Parts: sequence; C-alpha cells; structure tokens
Amino acid sequence: MALVRYQPSSLLQQFNNEINRMFMRNTEDFPALSRGQWSPAVNVRETEDAYYIEAEVPGIEPKDIEVTLDKGVLRLAGERRDNNDEDDGSLRHVERFYGRFERRFTLPDSADGDNIEARAEQGVLKLAIRKKAASQPRRIEVQG
Repeated sequence: MALVRYQPSSLLQQFNNEINRMFMRNTEDFPALSRGQWSPAVNVRETEDAYYIEAEVPGIEPKDIEVTLDKGVLRLAGERRDNNDEDDGSLRHVERFYGRFERRFTLPDSADGDNIEARAEQGVLKLAIRKKAASQPRRIEVQG
C-alpha cells in the first residue's frame, strides 16, 4: 500500500476545478443557465455629477439599439445578426455570439431620468446619465 500525503489545498483545487468544469460545459446541459442570448460587456462608473455606462456592441448599427427608461430601470436591447449566410463557404470555427441581447440597470434615486444622453461610436454604446441637483440643507427659522 502506497502512502498518500494529505494536501488540503489539493482538495480545494479539485472542488474549484469541478465548479469551473460545470460552468464551462455547454449551457444546453443546464436549462437554468441557458439564456439563448448573449450579453455585451459593460462598464459602469460614477463621477460627482453623472453615471456613465459603456457597453460593447460591435457589429450593431446605432439605429438597431434600443435604450428605454421605465420606472427607474434602464434597458439596453438590440440584436447582432449573423452575416455568414451571405458567404458561400462553410464555417469552420465560430466564437462570436449572435442574436438578441438585453441588459437592465436599476438607476439610483440620484439619477436624473430626464437627462440621459446615448451615442454609439466604434462599437461602443456610451450613455451619460446626469445626477439630480443635490438639495442643499437650509436653516428654517422658528417663529416664537
């Protein structure tokens, strides 16, 4: 019988590998994970006077991107179409995602829903959401 040295870190690594393997599988094996769509990568940042959202949407015309605001929820939606149907050759390898996407963001109370700018340039959708003017504290005189 061979002695096997106990290494707790290797058990943790095995557990981590199993979790990673589960999520790297085809999502069709896990209906709860399968969304049938893709999501663009998004960066959100905040400055003193605004919130900024940048979403990667290469291959999508600005007119095909829908930006809506309803009850404080900002929705970005669109569709990237597969243009390979025009090609007579057969695909050998596909890594790009196609189809509809939708992202939703709940805006904080400080966001001014009436002051949102959206533009697309070089495959990036850029949104600027201005903040509401902060109410300044004021002294109220007490009458006697």
